Order: sequence, then structure tokens, then C-alpha cells
Amino acid sequence: MNNTPHILCIGSVLWDVIGHCDTAMRLGSDMPGRISRLPGGVALNIAMALRRFGLKPALLSCVGRDPEGVELIQACAARGLMTGLIYRSDDLPTDKYMAVEGKNGLIAAIADAHSLETAGARILQPLQDGDLAIPYTGAVALDGNLTVELLSDIANSPLLAQADLRLAPASPGKAMRLAPFVKAGRGTLYVNLEEAGILCAREFDNSMQAAEELLAQGAARAVVTNGGNAATVASPDAQISQDPAIVPVARVTGAGDTFMAAHIAAELLGLTPEAALDAALSAAALYVSGETTI
Repeated sequence: MNNTPHILCIGSVLWDVIGHCDTAMRLGSDMPGRISRLPGGVALNIAMALRRFGLKPALLSCVGRDPEGVELIQACAARGLMTGLIYRSDDLPTDKYMAVEGKNGLIAAIADAHSLETAGARILQPLQDGDLAIPYTGAVALDGNLTVELLSDIANSPLLAQADLRLAPASPGKAMRLAPFVKAGRGTLYVNLEEAGILCAREFDNSMQAAEELLAQGAARAVVTNGGNAATVASPDAQISQDPAIVPVARVTGAGDTFMAAHIAAELLGLTPEAALDAALSAAALYVSGETTI
């Protein structure tokens, strides 16, 4: 059996605890709804979506040896993901993400990725001890739940210098963690309009404007989404924008990860830039409408 992954997914692997209400909510609302617990985290969400698109991802992260961690590893394996490279900690608990969603979108969320941050460079050990071919030249999906120090090291390290880096900030609150990659001119950034604004220290009216400014500040390539408005893929050679389909919103948590995974998969499968963006927008629309899962 070939145990070589098609892509490495580096970052948060945790449990998502999501409360969803079918009506609009505001600050302080106490409403009936449903609460679910699902495997999640940016890196894991991307990996699960990539697997659905026919690719074989391997996870690099930190998962505890507590009962929650054992159950999470089993859930990942059942979904066809490679878990053998994950750093398993005896003393760090498995991380969690908690969110509340209403009909009007995400109300609030808290990401507890302290174990991943504490583990630090230990999650990258497979890149140093021979578990993976070095230099690694394949695709890598990397999320901003790692510490600023570790992300800065990765941006300037020979470990992934020849890899096809795909970068996601994880949330607007962690967008600045990707600044070292903008400065180094490395990787493809996947950000929404708010995250692009934080990275560029200004506000934007549309995704094309944001993508062009990211390139001007040094980014090698930028993919910028803007909710139900046009998304843009920009590189020094070309810029393309497309409008997403209008669909009813059944959920929002994980939509950006689905978009990113679909775009990566489409490009790795050789689709044209226009077709890859269309495939990513279509996959995200299906996910937001509730017609598909990660």
C-alpha cells in the first residue's frame, strides 16, 4: 500500500462543539436549538474535505491521549485520514472549538487551541526525522492556529522551502499570524475580506481590491472571499473574480475550509484557474446550504 500522502494538513485537529438556532440571534439571546459535537479544526476540516474530493491527506498536529483524543483519532481514521504523523501528548488535553450560530450567521466562537500552541515545533518532527521525504516538495495546507513564532520559523525555514504552501489564518483574530508569509513572499493566502483588511491595515470594498493590495505588500498569491459577493484569485500574472451562487444559509462554520480544500483539490487535479475557482465556490455554496458535509 502506498503510504505517501497527497498533501500535508498542518494545524488544528480538535472537537467542534456547535450550537445552532434556526432563528436570528443577537447578543444575550437564549434560544432553543441543537448542539452537535463533530471532528473539526481548520487543518482537520480541510483534510476531511480533501478526502471527499479524492485526495489522501496526512495530519500534522497535537492530539491528547485523553479519551476525547482517542475518540478523535478514531474518527479521523474512519474518515480515511492519515493520523500516524500526529504528535500524541500524554499531558496536554485535546483541543476544542465552541461556536454559536443563528439564522443570521455566526454569533460568537471561542477556539481553545492551547495544546497545539504548547506543543509548538514538536508537531513538525516528521519533517525532520525521516518520516517524510526531505526536502518536502508536495502540497501543504497550513493554518494560523500555530504560534506566531512557529509560523515565522516555517516561513523562513528550509523544511518547507520547496513545498506548495496553502495558508489559512483560521480566524480574523489570527490573521496577522500570516504576516511572515506575506513578508517572505511565500505560499498562497486564503483569506476573507476582513482578514485581508487586517493583514493590510486598511478596509476594502471588494475582493479584487484586497487581493491586489496583498500582492502589493509582498504576497506571492492571494485568494480572497467575500461572503455572498465575488471572490478573487490573484497572482502577479493574472487576476480572476467570480460570483458565488445565491443559496439559503444553513450553517457557516467550516465554509471557508471547504472552499479552500475544494480549490486546492481542483488545482492539484489540473483544472484551469477559472474552473478551480468555480469548483471551490460551488462546493462552499453546497456546504453553506446544508446539502453537503465536510
